[in-house]
Amino acid sequence: MTLRTALFELARQHTLDRPAATRLLGLAGFDRPPAALHTTLWRTVAVIAAALGGLGLVMWIAANWESLGRFMRFALLQGFVLAMCAGAAFRAGARAPLAMLALLGTGALFAYFGQTYQTGADPWQLFAVWAVLTLPLALAVRSDVVWVPWTLVAMVGISLWAQAHTGHSWRVSPADMTVHLVSLGAALAVAAAMLPQAQRFTGAGVWALRTAGTLALMLITLTALGGLFHSPVAGHYGLGLVLLAAAAALVGMRTHFDIFLLSGAALGLNILLVTGLARAMFSGSRFGDFVGSLLLIGLVAAGLLAATVNLVMRLARRAASQQGQGEAA
Repeated sequence: MTLRTALFELARQHTLDRPAATRLLGLAGFDRPPAALHTTLWRTVAVIAAALGGLGLVMWIAANWESLGRFMRFALLQGFVLAMCAGAAFRAGARAPLAMLALLGTGALFAYFGQTYQTGADPWQLFAVWAVLTLPLALAVRSDVVWVPWTLVAMVGISLWAQAHTGHSWRVSPADMTVHLVSLGAALAVAAAMLPQAQRFTGAGVWALRTAGTLALMLITLTALGGLFHSPVAGHYGLGLVLLAAAAALVGMRTHFDIFLLSGAALGLNILLVTGLARAMFSGSRFGDFVGSLLLIGLVAAGLLAATVNLVMRLARRAASQQGQGEAA
């Protein structure tokens, strides 16, 4: 919850008129540029420049791929990773963007190694090694600029691991419950590692948490939908409902409140509940009941969405009020 939202909630509670609310926002400094604008702007520019520079290097190597020998290709990729790591170690001002380039370059090096020597390893192993070897880099830099792409790499590796252990077919069946339990547990562990309570160890911020949490919620929802579409309904559906409800309860608590993740968990619950109702109504139904069933599903979905939005906004106002009172104190 932002300070601006907290001030709006305070203004609503005390029924301030427009001039008083404007003066309150002015006292908070919202009528002038943020004090950290200059620093934040140039950090953002540095990250974008690093991403564009890395993309340019990749394009240059691709354009000259046929004219470069195997040794030269490996030398370029390894030299790029070493140069970025050295720059991150000795240039504190550019540490985060250079470390991000080192992380991306490591993945490119592993991909080329796998293409060159055809080791026969599954794709998930590439992502697993990539995540493990770059974990010390993310821990050392302690920035979301590195944690966000690292989280993407880790989550892709977890998804590919589940796919590899379910016959390489993305299937969801009762026989694969153990595999999906392990993959969902690993995804939730990655998201838990980004929580503020672990920040003094990881340095991860809100964007790393939201990235990991969003990917974990997507994995839970898609797995549960696969269980719902199985015949008969697999236990993954009930597991998904329980996990999403637990996640919503966690991020809805006062100490862990995050409206972004709460909205994502609530959306996943809405999707699973409405699709579950649709399956129950259309299983073995006659064609004459089709229109009535659609109308009922639409009404239930609309009512469920309205109730969810109302609950999320109430929790958001409560968190804003508490934050405003704490800052006033």
